[in-house]
Amino acid sequence: MGERRIPFLKMNGLGNEFVVWDARAEPLSFSPEQIMAIGDPQAGIGFDQMITVETSPIGADAFMRIHNRDGGQVDACGNATRCVGRLLMEEAGTDAATIQTNAGLLHAYRTDDPLRITADMGEPRFAWNEIPLAEEFHDTRAVELQIGPIDQPILHTPSVVNMGNPHAVFWVKDIEAYDLSRIGPLLESHPIFPEKANISLAHVLSDTEIEVKVWERGAGLTRACGTAACAVAVAAARDRRTGRKVTIHLPGGPLEIEWRTSDNHVMMTGGTEVEYEGLLDLETLEFQRTGPGDKPILEVVK
Repeated sequence: MGERRIPFLKMNGLGNEFVVWDARAEPLSFSPEQIMAIGDPQAGIGFDQMITVETSPIGADAFMRIHNRDGGQVDACGNATRCVGRLLMEEAGTDAATIQTNAGLLHAYRTDDPLRITADMGEPRFAWNEIPLAEEFHDTRAVELQIGPIDQPILHTPSVVNMGNPHAVFWVKDIEAYDLSRIGPLLESHPIFPEKANISLAHVLSDTEIEVKVWERGAGLTRACGTAACAVAVAAARDRRTGRKVTIHLPGGPLEIEWRTSDNHVMMTGGTEVEYEGLLDLETLEFQRTGPGDKPILEVVK
């Protein structure tokens, strides 16, 4: 390991993998090539999203910068909001944290379980140009989009919604009946999505439960995606498939979602985990584990 080593935390929210850097005291940036190398699950640390915690220019508890594994920057990540919120609250000894993102201000709150965090993900957006879509649709509960033969499409007519990033939700009877690793990249980059989109397969189990599988833009198949869980819950309630309070069952575990009538905000609650602490060599990108999991510390090693 070289002289310039920086600490990180490896975290996850229901298996949604993150590498978290603290850049509040000292600026930190990576090239897309470095991000892809660090995110490589075989040769690097491995992550779904890379999270850089920075000083908020508007006075929030922190600014959260989010990069996908492909090196591209995105505006929102629900599970990362919960993970970073947990760290900030434990560091400050508070019951709430305000996190600035490119999608706006998000809020995280403690629950009775110190590992379970609630995030206020704000209001969903439904207008075609807010999602955004490449063409106008008056009703985004079901847009004209399909993949496969015209007379027998594999998937069709998704609900679309923006939860800080674009989402398309396909309603199916069996989420395992489709090869999302093959279909996901095609749908993510479909011309109808000028900024690409997260793709979800959703099966409604009851008025209060939905089973979901997600292809995340720029990251691929993921065990959990917080904004996708919010998007599915909102789209289901909007189409009267469920009520406004549901459990979203993802491969990594359950997320509790409530779309409140009082302020139109979407609240998301679920588990968080610090897997381990580590150090990364900025020159070689080699890393080593330095500490145990669930030790909530954000420090800059100078």
